[in-house]
Amino acid sequence: MTTSSETSLSDASLAAESGNRKRVLSGMRPTGKLHLGNYMGALHNWVGMQDEYECYFFIADYHALTTDYADPSSVKQNTLEVGMDFLAAGLDPERSALFIQSHVVQHAELHLLLSMITSLGWLERVPSYKEQQENIVGKDLTTYGFLGYPLLQSADILVYQPQFVPVGQDQAAHVELTREIARRFNGYYCGKKSEDLSEVLPEPQALLTPSPKLPGTDGRKMSKSYGNFILLTDPEDEIRKKLKTMVTDPARVRRSDPGNPDKCPVGDLHKVFSSPETLAKVYEGCTTAGIGCIECKGWAADSIVAALRPIQERRRPFEENPELVWEILEDGGAKARKRAEQTMVEVREVMGLSPRRRGSIGT
Repeated sequence: MTTSSETSLSDASLAAESGNRKRVLSGMRPTGKLHLGNYMGALHNWVGMQDEYECYFFIADYHALTTDYADPSSVKQNTLEVGMDFLAAGLDPERSALFIQSHVVQHAELHLLLSMITSLGWLERVPSYKEQQENIVGKDLTTYGFLGYPLLQSADILVYQPQFVPVGQDQAAHVELTREIARRFNGYYCGKKSEDLSEVLPEPQALLTPSPKLPGTDGRKMSKSYGNFILLTDPEDEIRKKLKTMVTDPARVRRSDPGNPDKCPVGDLHKVFSSPETLAKVYEGCTTAGIGCIECKGWAADSIVAALRPIQERRRPFEENPELVWEILEDGGAKARKRAEQTMVEVREVMGLSPRRRGSIGT
C-alpha cells in the first residue's frame, strides 16, 4: 500500500504514458565497485526506466565526504568505478544524464539556501542519523556535514524539480523530509510576487521500486560493511568460491535431511537469478534431499555468472580506456547543470537574491 506521497513503479509508468515524460532523479555514493545488492536494489530498476522517464542519475561524491572527510584519497577512484558499473549495467548516456554531484555546483547552492529554513529537529529525527552514528565506529560523526546530509539529499532532488524519486522502502523517509522542506520553501516564498507562482519546488513522490530479497553469503543483507558481497566484477572462480561458504537452511544438518528453499539464503539467490526450470529443480531436490547444498550452490553460481557475463563484457572497454567514463560523466554534468540552473533562477528570484550576469559560475 502506498501513501499520497508514494507511488508504485507500475502506477508511475501509466502516468508517464499519458503525457510528457516525467522526470526522475536518484544517486549513489561512490563506495567503489558495486555488488549484486546495489544492482538489484537500484541499478536494474534505473535501467528499465530510461525509455519512459527523463532520467538524472548521479554519483554522490559530496555525500562520501560526510563520513570519509578525514581521508578522501579513494573518492576519485571509487567515483570512476561506480561510473563504470553504471555504464556496464546498461545506463545509457544517450537516454539519461549520468554525472558527478560535485560537478553541478547548484546542488551545494540549493543546500545552503534550504539550510536557512530547515528545522534542526527535522534533521535530528531522520532515522538513519542516529543509526549510522551507532553503527559507524572509529569516525567522529558529530559534524554539521553529517547532520545535514539528509538536507543535501533534499537539495540533490529538488534542484531538478522531479516528479518521482526511485527508492526502496527504507529510503522513503528521506523523500518525505524532502517534501516537507519543499512545502516550507513554497509557503515562505511562492505566491507573494505572483498569484500564478504557487510553487517553485514541487513536492516529489517516492517511486517505490521493486527490490527482491538478496542476501549476502552470511545470510544477512548484502553489504560491503559485512564483507558478504559478490561484486559485479567478480570473476567466475571468485563467485564460486564465495558461494561455497554461503550459509544454507539450518534444518539441513546432514546430507540426508530435507530442506526448504524458502528458508535458505541460497534459495533466495535462485529466485532472483535462476530460470524457472532451475528453480523447479532446486525445490524438488532440496525438499526431498535429492540434492546436496554444494550442488545447489553450484547451480546458483551458474545463474549468477550467466547474469553478470554481459555486464562484465560491457565494462571491459571502459576499464581499458577510463577517459571515456570521465568524458561521459562530464557531458552528463553539463546537461545536469543546465537543468539545475533553470530551478536556481526561480529560487534566487523568489528569495530576493540579485540576478546573476551571463557567464557567472555554475551556468
